[in-house]
Amino acid sequence: MSEAEEHTVSGEISGELEEQQLDTSTEEDCPPDDRSQFTDEQAAECGKARTESTEGRAAADAAAATVTSSPQQFKTKKFFVLRPGTLNQAIKDVEGLVDKEVDGAIQGFWLVAEVDHWNNEKERIVLITENSLLIVKYDFVMFNCDQIQRIPLNYVDRISHGTFSFPKHSLLQRSGDGVRVFWDRLREPSFISRWNPFATDFPFSTFTYHPVRNTSDTFESLCDIHTFREQLKQAAERLHAMKPVPGKANGVLVLNQALQIEAYVGLMSFLGNTNKLGYCMARGNIGF
Repeated sequence: MSEAEEHTVSGEISGELEEQQLDTSTEEDCPPDDRSQFTDEQAAECGKARTESTEGRAAADAAAATVTSSPQQFKTKKFFVLRPGTLNQAIKDVEGLVDKEVDGAIQGFWLVAEVDHWNNEKERIVLITENSLLIVKYDFVMFNCDQIQRIPLNYVDRISHGTFSFPKHSLLQRSGDGVRVFWDRLREPSFISRWNPFATDFPFSTFTYHPVRNTSDTFESLCDIHTFREQLKQAAERLHAMKPVPGKANGVLVLNQALQIEAYVGLMSFLGNTNKLGYCMARGNIGF
């Protein structure tokens, strides 16, 4: 037999196998009725079912591909808090720092990003107890608490929440909402502190959403700064009524206003107008 004849015979066999496969799939998808009684309406229903099934699989595959290739997911992979077991270990370690006699029982636990006066973001764990607001710097790599700041709740006198605001000609911007907690209304930061990037003597702290909040329902609840704001207000007002501070007004003032960030952007604007190095310095200072 010549090569041309062999090719023709193999093609005919392949065609017969394809027809048999098509017939088998049709019989499996459609009702096992007699072929002579298989009406046009039943054929249309079977064809519609197969089409919907194919479309559903295609949509699911497209959604999975979108989630997998999402830039946000790629960005959040660098956070060690997402490693299995890391969050539970952090909660256990931070709970061990709570002094029951001074702080009382724990009321709430949140994972947030703290924004300092130079617009840097820092990963923080915050706890609300019966008597205190605890701001913890936790090392998710070494599983160690590096720093803890304790603010008595009866010293919290103002809570501001809203979008971030910058000077008109600033080089950097920040989108999203934040919460700023004040605990000494009578004291303002000094000029030196405002321009010192390492200053920590500010009578307020500013928080915003942690970038991992959209990774799961657990993190969405853990990073909810609006719930944090409401519970902080209630806890502070309760302690104000129980233990008022002499010389300070009782209660907590809650304001819906823009959160101004001035010092960092003002310096970068000055450097940016004279030298592009200012912008590079600014970009290098942002991160967790």
